[in-house]
Amino acid sequence: MHAIRTIVVLTGAGLSAESGLATFRGPGGLWEGHRVEDVCTPEALAQDPTLVHRFYDMRREALDTVRPNAAHQALARLDARWPGELLIVTQNVDDLHERAGAQRLLHMHGALRSALCAACGTRMPHAGSLPPGTDCPSCGAAALRPDIVFFGEMPYGMDRIEAALADADLFVSIGTSGAVYPAAGFVQMAAHFGAATLELNLEPSSGSHWFEKSRRGPATRLVPEWVEEVLAGR
Repeated sequence: MHAIRTIVVLTGAGLSAESGLATFRGPGGLWEGHRVEDVCTPEALAQDPTLVHRFYDMRREALDTVRPNAAHQALARLDARWPGELLIVTQNVDDLHERAGAQRLLHMHGALRSALCAACGTRMPHAGSLPPGTDCPSCGAAALRPDIVFFGEMPYGMDRIEAALADADLFVSIGTSGAVYPAAGFVQMAAHFGAATLELNLEPSSGSHWFEKSRRGPATRLVPEWVEEVLAGR
């Protein structure tokens, strides 16, 4: 394999689960008690904005009870020390990557500590509750909503992500289910352009068979081990 210069890392809910944030899927998952259609679609926002806004207010509050774990910290260390190109693409809407210190980061599904104006499209930092009908400071419309990419909406940064995957020497997926597109297709895209592919996951994902190599175990163990290997040139 040619030398690794450009790395793309994809992270999912399994990375933050060890910090105490519930995962997206599974019997103990985030959506238990709520159908996805009730809280994560444009139709839900239109039909019951109070429920949707309250749901994300509660998730925002939960961020104050958790801290970055060893996997977040390891990726931040990679970000600080890797001399080549690096893009950490996260499906997570929490801010644990940022709090660990990562900077070369893209939130493809939005962020809890951000608000989006449905009228003018402006995105802005936001802390605390976000009641329906909150005014946008940019255009004045009472149209602020959670800056979350709902099902049926286009993820953020796809052009940048696809360009990075096309140029990547190594693609690593960490803590993802491999079931949610377009992220589930990133491994095939990276491999098509010649990247080596590695999956770090607690259990096999829906897309494990697409990866050249897979390692099983908790992210708090696997990610620091892998980061040390990469930084050591192994």
